[in-house]
Amino acid sequence: MEPEKALEAVKSGATLLLLDVPQYTLIGMDTQAFYVGPAFKGIKMIPPGVHFVFYSSSTRDGKEFSPIIGFFMDAGRSQVVVRRWNPQEECLFKVSEEEEERYSRAVRNLEFDKHVGPYDLSHYADWKRLSNYITKSTIERLEPIGGEITVTYESGMLKNTPKNAMERALDEHLRNSKFSTPGEKSQRRGCYYTPIPHIVKRKGIESGQLTSLNLDKTELLETLLVKDYGGSEDSLLGELQFAFIAFLMGQSLEAFIQWKSLVSLLFGCTQAPFRTRSQLFSKFIKVIYYQLKCGLQKDSSIAEAGTSALLDDSWFSSDSFLHHLCKDFFSLMQDASVVDGDLLSWARKLEELLENRLGWEFQQKSAVDGIYFEEDDEYAPVVEMLDEPSES
Repeated sequence: MEPEKALEAVKSGATLLLLDVPQYTLIGMDTQAFYVGPAFKGIKMIPPGVHFVFYSSSTRDGKEFSPIIGFFMDAGRSQVVVRRWNPQEECLFKVSEEEEERYSRAVRNLEFDKHVGPYDLSHYADWKRLSNYITKSTIERLEPIGGEITVTYESGMLKNTPKNAMERALDEHLRNSKFSTPGEKSQRRGCYYTPIPHIVKRKGIESGQLTSLNLDKTELLETLLVKDYGGSEDSLLGELQFAFIAFLMGQSLEAFIQWKSLVSLLFGCTQAPFRTRSQLFSKFIKVIYYQLKCGLQKDSSIAEAGTSALLDDSWFSSDSFLHHLCKDFFSLMQDASVVDGDLLSWARKLEELLENRLGWEFQQKSAVDGIYFEEDDEYAPVVEMLDEPSES
């Protein structure tokens, strides 16, 4: 970058000033992660908007790390956010308003410029695909008191929650961690996620109707959209992205369970994708595609830093919940009479990603504009281009 453009990016972008962070501490922002060196004091040239900051303290030799702590921030143009390291708690904390203003002036005068590393703008497009539905109001609605998201606060919250094998393994790892600190921290409240019923219960209706409601989650989805999301489909997708990021970058088990609940809800709808909510499902499949594409990149900086819980291949066996949900959904599309062209296109991309990266097979034989059908199938769905496919 030319000096003039770099200076403009420094002045217009946000700065995260991190004071007194010990060497070897893991620091991450969005899809980038690195280890702190002796001169490190923060990150500059941060594009305005939503970001996720995460970090992990280490032993003095830099070989063992504590559980990740993360927080979302909505950075304004030229804003300076200041955090200082607390060596007793091994975490970052906010400074007083007076101190923050004093440091902000110093940052704007470029007094810290040599000690703050630039945000890698080459990764920004990937981050936007993971977070484009998250807004400031999403963060304010979902984040825990104090803003810190970490699995060390969750052991008490999830005692009575049903877990599969991978969730139990992560829970066991938490309990055995020498950094795990029960007591006051474990009593803190987690994120304020929307409760998603796993089973629909309703009095006064016949068993057949109740079974139908549980086989097709469309009515439950419609109820939640009105009751909990103010009718906004983007708010639901924002929570889906919030939970995934808190899970992938922040290693939050609570976030994974919420992400799984939302994914199961949406994949469990048999009518909405092809009737009333085709646009929502086109956006949903696109969101899931980019989430899994990011989570399965073993050569990413996050994976190299060892913070990606998704990279354990056992989480994606052919017996996993996600494999069954995707298989049922692709089969549903095959049987549908009318399919939105944008939904069809992104479903094909998701299917190919899962087949190529994970070796999953969905037993289709012939391609028709992005979804696979039997040769000469007179029952193949009509493809309707309801909207222009998104380019990004």
